[in-house]
Amino acid sequence: MKLKIEEDDQEDWGLASLTHLRALRRRPQNGSLRESKHGQPRGFMVQVEGLTKLYGEFTAVNDLSFSIQPGEVVGLVGPNGAGKTTTLRCLAGIIPPSRGTVRVAGHDLKTDAIAAKRQLAFLTDEPRLFDYLTVWQHLNFVARIYQVADYERIGATLLEELELAGKRDALPGELSRGMKQKLVIACGLLHSPGVIYFDEPLTGLDPYGIRKMKDTILKRARDGAAIIISSHLLHLVQEICSRLLILKNGRKIADGTLADVTRQFSGQTGDASLEEIFFRATTDPVPPPLPPPVLPAASP
Repeated sequence: MKLKIEEDDQEDWGLASLTHLRALRRRPQNGSLRESKHGQPRGFMVQVEGLTKLYGEFTAVNDLSFSIQPGEVVGLVGPNGAGKTTTLRCLAGIIPPSRGTVRVAGHDLKTDAIAAKRQLAFLTDEPRLFDYLTVWQHLNFVARIYQVADYERIGATLLEELELAGKRDALPGELSRGMKQKLVIACGLLHSPGVIYFDEPLTGLDPYGIRKMKDTILKRARDGAAIIISSHLLHLVQEICSRLLILKNGRKIADGTLADVTRQFSGQTGDASLEEIFFRATTDPVPPPLPPPVLPAASP
């Protein structure tokens, strides 16, 4: 059976073009900065400098800069049209920035795209699957692209974790909306990415599935992955994110820990809820930013 690979399917798994897919299969997996020789993460997993995306005369993202360390969970929030999805698509290499640089695990996403994309996964809120591949065949397909050693053990563990073990031989048409979302996430996590972008990860999940998904995200952070979560569900951001990045009209207007951002937008009281902080940050004149948090220098 010949398998036709749709462009949208590639995008939703954070994959590259067909040329890049072939290169992924040929290129050896080396040169990663994910771990030091002692097995500990080193440096920044994501480094963004001056990221700008233009569509004609419209500026979707304007001079955005930030870095993420291993184990950080960053909440990316902002009103509709703030530039969140455009930012994630640039960070995943799906669309090129007009200006600026993006480095993933030390690899420049423009000049060393294959090495960078080996280290990341981009999981969107709209699951796109191959109609005639079973759950297990999806994992097999991704494992072949990324050359995942011992994928059967890893895949079986993921299916158990995401409550899909009983659907191993099911086709997408036999899965609920939430199960399809879980399958896409299982495919994205199969190669153990060091950088993971989630765009509305709880879409379609029931309350129990939401709790399990939070555990899955936090487990990857504890294992050293750098994670960005874009969501309008502020309670999710407040529960699992260690840092907040707020965008408005394509610009960064706040970046810091939840406590730092709360102080920035709460005035003297310092007790505003995250919902109140969001409305103040995105509707009021922006107060002067706090000094950026002092982060340990990246290892050479």
